[in-house]
Amino acid sequence: MTVLETKGLTMRFGGLTAVSNFNLKLEKGELVGLIGPNGSGKTTVFNMITGFYRPTEGHIFLNGSEITGLRPDQVASLGIVRIFQNSRLFSELSVLENVLIGHHVRLRSSPFAAVFRAPGYVKQEDQAYDEATALLEGLGLLGVVSEVAGSLPYGLQRKLEVARALATKPSLLLLDEPATGMSAEETSEMMNFILGVRDDFDMTILLIEHHMRVVMGICERMAVLNYGKTIAKGNPEEIQNNPDVIEAYLGAEA
Repeated sequence: MTVLETKGLTMRFGGLTAVSNFNLKLEKGELVGLIGPNGSGKTTVFNMITGFYRPTEGHIFLNGSEITGLRPDQVASLGIVRIFQNSRLFSELSVLENVLIGHHVRLRSSPFAAVFRAPGYVKQEDQAYDEATALLEGLGLLGVVSEVAGSLPYGLQRKLEVARALATKPSLLLLDEPATGMSAEETSEMMNFILGVRDDFDMTILLIEHHMRVVMGICERMAVLNYGKTIAKGNPEEIQNNPDVIEAYLGAEA
């Protein structure tokens, strides 16, 4: 089953083409990497998929339905969520409160019902609390459920961001450099964590990561961008031995 498909995605800013004719298909349960040198267009691809940018050309399909040009909140409600390169946690709120915020995209009560604590709204709140607690337990974060998010070690903060994203019950998870700034031990732990999320939640994941140990270690296949163009696709071994990829990262002499 195809979860995400992009066809001819192109993004221009004035005379600059940031991404040109980007095509990608993700099947359910895949963990795919999107790599390339700085400025190659990776984050622009994420911004188009999640509705932050409207593509100049091309189409985006989620579970067979076109979502091109929808707002970020609409895209999230349909099942695509992301974590950003820089932390976007509500640092003064607790771990549980951060995850409960993720559940809000699924709440169906009106503002009136929320203000006056209507029975239907209270029932949804109770259900969200139970689901958030179960999610944190499943991800190994139940021990810090009452901690203030900003006080957590960096590795746990990144895991919490993934937990909040999963609370929206997505079909596709976009991870933007989840291992940035981590030690070797934290990186290994994050790799196992991402694999666990994919397997335990039957999740489809698209990953941007500069840390080659991460993408080569956990991604089944990947696409490589350079100056906005796709220069290679394949499994880790094919990508490592691709001369165009080697040149993009190390220069023509290499």
